[in-house]
Amino acid sequence: MQRQNYQPDGLAKRIVNGKNLYYHAVAVEAAKRMIFVSGQLSRSPQEPVVGKGDMAAQIRQVGENVRIALEAAGATLEDIIKTNTYVTDIDEFFKHAELRMQYFLAMPTSTTVEVRRLSHPDYMVEIDAVAMV
Repeated sequence: MQRQNYQPDGLAKRIVNGKNLYYHAVAVEAAKRMIFVSGQLSRSPQEPVVGKGDMAAQIRQVGENVRIALEAAGATLEDIIKTNTYVTDIDEFFKHAELRMQYFLAMPTSTTVEVRRLSHPDYMVEIDAVAMV
């Protein structure tokens, strides 16, 4: 897969610790398989809510859940080309940008929005992803 990330000069850039938080566009050329990961929440087989009240813990669990789903489909976190993130407190989410960068290594295109509530009142973040392998 040939991938080209674009950060046009005519668009604002979000830089955290000297790194792009996301790219405005990603072009992919290849006859590859696309993988769609449904919205992942902060839950595990052992716990219905991991990190109740702790945005950082929830981001970690969601990242792990995305990783596990991708691996099951034969992909890695580096294969992600697009994410959608839904958070209940965007200010708190942005305090933990470095956690997002640990999981979304190739800095995919992304959209982040604040929502009033997710599928359970204790969930604070949900992320879905698209990957290509």
